[in-house]
Amino acid sequence: MRILSIGTDRKLFEEGSAVRMRQKAYAEKLGSLDIIVFSKGGGPQIIQGGSVQVLSTASATKLLYGWDAWRMAKTLPRSDVVTAQDPFETGLISLFIARMLGVPLHVQVHTDFLMKGFVNPSFSVRGILNRVRRWIAWFVLRRAARIRVTLERTKDELVRRGIKAPITVLPIFVDVARFAAIPRTKHPKWKIAALCVGRLEKEKRFELAIDAVAAARKKGHDIGLTVVGSGSQLPILRERAMRAGIIDRVEFAGWQGSTLPFYSTADIVIVPSQYEGYGLVIIEALAAGIPVLATDVGVAREAGAIVVGAKEFPQALLRWIENGPRQAALAQAPYNDQNDYIERYCDDIAAASRPVL
Repeated sequence: MRILSIGTDRKLFEEGSAVRMRQKAYAEKLGSLDIIVFSKGGGPQIIQGGSVQVLSTASATKLLYGWDAWRMAKTLPRSDVVTAQDPFETGLISLFIARMLGVPLHVQVHTDFLMKGFVNPSFSVRGILNRVRRWIAWFVLRRAARIRVTLERTKDELVRRGIKAPITVLPIFVDVARFAAIPRTKHPKWKIAALCVGRLEKEKRFELAIDAVAAARKKGHDIGLTVVGSGSQLPILRERAMRAGIIDRVEFAGWQGSTLPFYSTADIVIVPSQYEGYGLVIIEALAAGIPVLATDVGVAREAGAIVVGAKEFPQALLRWIENGPRQAALAQAPYNDQNDYIERYCDDIAAASRPVL
């Protein structure tokens, strides 16, 4: 079987990257895999290895991603299935390519944009582009042969909204055993160590974590916050911590190649995001036995996080400090191991080529 995948993950061009290794495993299972990656400039990149090849659109502008992917798809051997890595722009061009080839379209939904009212308001308010994307997603998903989602509630909402294609729930793979093996030690600076991990962008709302820690400090608790990640909000978050009088209690660690040492010293992980596609940090922390205080985003509720509203973080953090729990557990590990995930992932894509009985 030959599969054509359309996506945006530039890490596929990094030698030894985890995503690149997974694609090689997919190709071995499926038979042959062509991957077109939306990317800008730099000249065409073609990486071949065994039964997988990764091709860059090397577009002059983002506006040409779709056109360049279309042109490249026409030069490749005919695929049996086209799989899109999201239902938005990638999904739309994948639909056109699938129709051109006369083959089924498999669509993957990683972003938690489906809730009551069809679209998560937190997703749609992030500018006009996301509001356009919601209509693209609806158009694409109604025409898919098969859909893979990462959350049960996404499947439930799609079914409720009349999507007829088979929908499979396949969460993102996390090496749960690796995080469960992290040794737990005390933070060297403060008695209670809170942790935030992620991009420092508006939708992550890490300022809510700063405010919650400041409120706990006012109550006399020896608590500090470590923020791991980089992004445009760093100066704003620093200013927030300074105004709250806890700049000496907030450690901005920047981007890190490995988060394991930070999980090791964390007593609680705070995820105050406006929306999450899935919530890898939530899974990683709970797998390590660390309680997670989160908004109702992504996999938080299903995984076993302490779920509260955005305005409740200061009170919720105080309740946790006073009452615990000090240990947490991942509610459910969806896969036995990475091989189990790869097999189920590939089986789902291959199933798109079979007629629904």
